[in-house]
Amino acid sequence: MKQLQLGKTGPKVSAIGLGCMGMSGMYGPSDRQEGIATIHAALDAGVTLLDTGDFYGMGHNEMLIGEAVKGIARDTFQVSVKFGAMRDPGGNWLRYDARPNAVKNFLAYSLQRLGLDYIDIYRPSRLDPDVPIEDTIGAIADMVKAGYVRHIGLSEMGTKTIRRAAKVHPISDLQIEYSLISRGIEDEILPTVRELGIGVTAYGVLSRGLISGHWRSNATTTAGDFRTYSPRFQAGNIDANLALVDALRTVAEAKGITVAQAAIAWVAAQGDDIVPLVGARKRDRLNEALGAAEVTLSKQDIAAIERAVPKNAAVGSRYPQMAMADLDSEK
Repeated sequence: MKQLQLGKTGPKVSAIGLGCMGMSGMYGPSDRQEGIATIHAALDAGVTLLDTGDFYGMGHNEMLIGEAVKGIARDTFQVSVKFGAMRDPGGNWLRYDARPNAVKNFLAYSLQRLGLDYIDIYRPSRLDPDVPIEDTIGAIADMVKAGYVRHIGLSEMGTKTIRRAAKVHPISDLQIEYSLISRGIEDEILPTVRELGIGVTAYGVLSRGLISGHWRSNATTTAGDFRTYSPRFQAGNIDANLALVDALRTVAEAKGITVAQAAIAWVAAQGDDIVPLVGARKRDRLNEALGAAEVTLSKQDIAAIERAVPKNAAVGSRYPQMAMADLDSEK
């Protein structure tokens, strides 16, 4: 698979990365062995970037990845870890903690669960409103010097925070939601990271399956599935959003590709500084998603896709109101 460099200072990674969150219950029950098999299939296909968070399944996802990569040459893959989100034993979300000592504590536990000596990219999952970003990045920089972290990333940060962080230590990439129906970063954030030489790892490229071409308006969710609470999946919104998917399907079929491949290829076509993260948790979905790497979109193709799914056409915010309030990127 094609390799891209994450920003001016980041590592070289595959042009498509694997987001592993869904393998740890964030979208309902998941199969551990299928998750491991999917990670192996991704690595065999040339994917090198595995993305996780220490709070996905309260450590379950890191242990899953650790099991999957055991015995695999360390220089053939990269692991990106988000930290800071705190949860109680019932799985409820509490707050964010990015104090320097907490950063180092979270890192120690992640290394243990992953079974690794270092983490390739370490990043706060959200901005802790009680801790200056300089303190958080400074603590990670200490861990870079100590050899436990290779690169520092950010997640869902706004332009002011990004600039402040970059003054403390080089930032490899910003991880942020970016898709055909979530294009807010194009206004200020994307120009800022490009000015600073920071790459983008784009998550939610299929909007949690909404624009995958497989979701139906009468689909049911199970306990623990994020989509139960997501505004874009709610009654009154879902049908309008799926109408956009139907329009995209017409364009995709004319191109001879699937809806998911069109959506992923569109994100990838926005620049070589953007790496889409696909959240496949089964091998069949992974194979479909990776097919996007073989798709070349012409200017005419991109224009047709954007006519089918115009900017700001989606109905509903990308997170529930309370979670939106935690996003520095939305301020």
